[in-house]
Amino acid sequence: MSLVLPSSGRRVPCEQCPLRAMPSFREFEPQELRFVSSFKTGELVAETGTTLLSEGSHSAHLYTLLSGWAFRYKTLPDGRRQILNYMLPGDLVGLQGSVIGEMQHSVEALSPLVLCVFQRDRLNELFRNHPGLGFDITWLAAQEERMLDDHLLSLGRRSAVERAAYLIAFLYQRAAAVGLSTTRVVYLPITQMHVADTLGLSIVHTNKTLRKLADRQLIRWLDRSCEVLDVEGLMELAKWDGPPERKRPLI
Repeated sequence: MSLVLPSSGRRVPCEQCPLRAMPSFREFEPQELRFVSSFKTGELVAETGTTLLSEGSHSAHLYTLLSGWAFRYKTLPDGRRQILNYMLPGDLVGLQGSVIGEMQHSVEALSPLVLCVFQRDRLNELFRNHPGLGFDITWLAAQEERMLDDHLLSLGRRSAVERAAYLIAFLYQRAAAVGLSTTRVVYLPITQMHVADTLGLSIVHTNKTLRKLADRQLIRWLDRSCEVLDVEGLMELAKWDGPPERKRPLI
């Protein structure tokens, strides 16, 4: 397990953040942008496999994912892992520790990452002086709850092949929304073990399940990645209509 510490330098000013130009994110008021710019203390760069936050730990920082993929997970005492959700550019990382006092899950880099670093002890100032940003953070927490509701429904009621179709379609839609593909093809940086730990399946069952999706020409499994060939077919198989289309906040 490797841990990282934030850098004090700032390479991407908030005013020039490439995510803010994307249609998925709402525009900031000028005073909100000034505060967020002062709220940001630097950036963190992490390699694939880096542990960003550990279950049971305390952190002085919050993060927004600027580029790359990460995932949240919990483990049992014997090492078995349940992946709870995946994080993509624009997602807020570490909010749970601000409310509960310690992290109840861990976060690992799924690909090379760049994260914006924020000082956690200024969060009260954000809620007190910038209620619009406070609502944004509440919205992000509610959005995470909504996604977890969908994941729990999938684990509880979908078949294995439907679960896999839902997961890959879900990741495709999230990636496309933040500009991670300029074509209809999206490469997801996940292994079959990530899929198994997300869906609660054995690696053997996961392999057989993904082979069924590949046989239907819905996906192509590559070395440490998945190429999505037919997202509409995946959504139809999973009986999932996709995420609601609305602008989202970006801290």
